Amino acid sequence: MKDVSIVIPLLNEAESLAELHQWIKKVMQKEQLSYELIFVDDGSKDASWQIIIDLQTEDKNVKAIRFLRNYGKSQALHAGFEKANAKVVFTMDADLQDNPEEIPQLFKMIVEEKYDLVSGWKKKRYDSVLSKNIPSKLFNAAARATSGVKLHDFNCGLKAYKLEVVKHINVYGEMHRYIPVLAKNEGFLKIGEKIVQHQARKYGETKFGINRFTNGFLDLITIWFISKFGKRPMHFFGLIGTLLFLVGFSLAFYLGVDKLFLNTQGRLITQRPQFYLALTVMVLGTQCFLAGFLGEIFMKNKSQKSKNYKILEIL
Repeated sequence: MKDVSIVIPLLNEAESLAELHQWIKKVMQKEQLSYELIFVDDGSKDASWQIIIDLQTEDKNVKAIRFLRNYGKSQALHAGFEKANAKVVFTMDADLQDNPEEIPQLFKMIVEEKYDLVSGWKKKRYDSVLSKNIPSKLFNAAARATSGVKLHDFNCGLKAYKLEVVKHINVYGEMHRYIPVLAKNEGFLKIGEKIVQHQARKYGETKFGINRFTNGFLDLITIWFISKFGKRPMHFFGLIGTLLFLVGFSLAFYLGVDKLFLNTQGRLITQRPQFYLALTVMVLGTQCFLAGFLGEIFMKNKSQKSKNYKILEIL
């Protein structure tokens, strides 16, 4: 088994790949670490794949996966994690903003200090303040508050994992931002952080847009709910459904008693707006209860990890 697997998802990063490969190779040789370098081409339209083929010709440690089209960073990481088979698995971006020289220290934290996962912290960033820095600070603060994982930089591409971690988590949708939370939910609790050097982008343009910012917060709500109630949806929907049904039933019962014994307003029950309110609340309560019940059935019968991507080539 090799010492290090490095999973690198990429999209249209042809200009940086050869330089990144040489940088990583230099660090690995200096530290005498055996390695495999797994590029995952997420539907690039430039010359990225041809460059990867050329790199593999000169370096048999290079492996690669090519998607049929662009599926997103989470699916690229999922595919890379399935292929990885070393003691410690690293992820890093392909744009040269992550520094491979951080790898040896992160490796020691996993192997010697027995961390399950170590996340990089880009304390000093070279990104745009308005488009990335401020949204990133807001996003990280919200993630810390809702998940209980005390990291400063959830979205740093440079992370190190024990092999067991990447084999037990299911990275889907756009959940790559929350891999530490996914790991915590699976029982990997020793999660560390290390300040890492952030490089200014040398080639191309950032893939970050306002849609990624809004999607990040929507995914945060999703993972918070899954963390709290993902394995017991009846505890959430069943409780709300029961409370709503009891409120509606109590109101309907009151209307019935009032009509039969008090008849204070001399109207039919169906002429009173409270009747329709009670009926609506009972229906909503019943629907919530059924949603929880169906959720429990789904949880008991769901399949294991599903692949939501199609691979065109594997090297």
